[in-house]
Amino acid sequence: MVAEVNERALIRRIALRTLPLILLSYFVAVVDRANISFAAATMNADLGFSETIYGMGASAFFLGYALLEVPSNLMLARFGARVWLARIMLTWGVISVLTAFVHTPLQFYAMRFALGVAEAGFYPGVILYLSTWFAGEHRAWAISRFYIALPLSTIAMGSIAAPLLALDGWLGVHGWQWLLVLEGLPSVVLALVLIAALPDRPATALWLSEAERGWLARTLAQETAAAGAPAHSLRHVLANPFVLLLGTANALNYVAVNAIVFSAPKLLARDAGLDVAGVGRIVSAGGVAIALGLLLVSMLAGRTTARTLLTYAGFMVLAALGLAVLWLGGTPASTMSGYVVFIAAAQTAGMLPLAVLSRLIPEGDRAAGLAMANTVAQCGAFIGPITWGVLADRTGSYSAGVALLIPFALAAAGTALVVRQRSLRSA
Repeated sequence: MVAEVNERALIRRIALRTLPLILLSYFVAVVDRANISFAAATMNADLGFSETIYGMGASAFFLGYALLEVPSNLMLARFGARVWLARIMLTWGVISVLTAFVHTPLQFYAMRFALGVAEAGFYPGVILYLSTWFAGEHRAWAISRFYIALPLSTIAMGSIAAPLLALDGWLGVHGWQWLLVLEGLPSVVLALVLIAALPDRPATALWLSEAERGWLARTLAQETAAAGAPAHSLRHVLANPFVLLLGTANALNYVAVNAIVFSAPKLLARDAGLDVAGVGRIVSAGGVAIALGLLLVSMLAGRTTARTLLTYAGFMVLAALGLAVLWLGGTPASTMSGYVVFIAAAQTAGMLPLAVLSRLIPEGDRAAGLAMANTVAQCGAFIGPITWGVLADRTGSYSAGVALLIPFALAAAGTALVVRQRSLRSA
């Protein structure tokens, strides 16, 4: 006789054991990836970097990330999430700190590329990890809970950037260097916490009963069966239409997101006339708006793949509207409101494609499939900051860059609708 399992209580207990550490890790990752946007306000002047040089450095991160994405996720599947995520955090924390000591464009490119290599596989690795603990109907909820780290990190960056930059000159060190060092060190500490405390998989979790482990295994097996048989080769996994299309949807989104994120402080300072503290408040407001967007998407997306993809498309149309306000407004109010609407809609939408993909492909294909989809997405992330920097240098403003991003956001919405139709036909 199979013992009864209280599903809700079990999921809540699993969430308490896994999500806080994952959330904190992603929080630190986003800060270490994007804090260069605040450092750039004074770093570019101190080092003589143009917008193009800065854009190439910001993009170099995503080149390193994309190249190692699939191998890193395969290593996570082999060595376990606890060991591999801790390794990722330790190396990216060290590299984040060392970035504070660059002097030349080549050194800047090298450190950003190395940071991408170090962090490669983290986000799809987390999705893969959560797929071993949460079945499909609970997974979207779990992903939305750990994804709350994104708005929290945005709020934190906006709040602490000004005080850290104000340390300029203390002990003979620039303010932007203090920012990079002090925001990079927590990753090193957190790596030690992960290796000691993060549970690897249900089969080794002593805090689960035999009945609970059995229920999880059966539930996940049913989802795996519904997704179909795994591919016969890695090549077939990487060529899966759902992998490529959902990766492309986020690639189009990330062209816009990363162009704006890595230049937001300079954009807001120039077009809205804000000082560092004022920029920080608007960036923090964007973080609050992302949090509200996540709450809204959790109500709209529902449990079905089709509805989730429709929600993604709707948020990307809203992101395009935010960009249109940012481009056409021409006033400080329109700059601030357009930025907040865009960043909330686009960043919220960014969590959905991999969550959907984890339900559309078999368990045996998830490590490679999720990583490949995210690799495709990082190609868009790579293109955005470079294109933005070149246009800013050639035109002397950010207007042309903003206008160029609108069709990318709309194309992301259209791609999601294509995937929706394919998924309905497959079902």
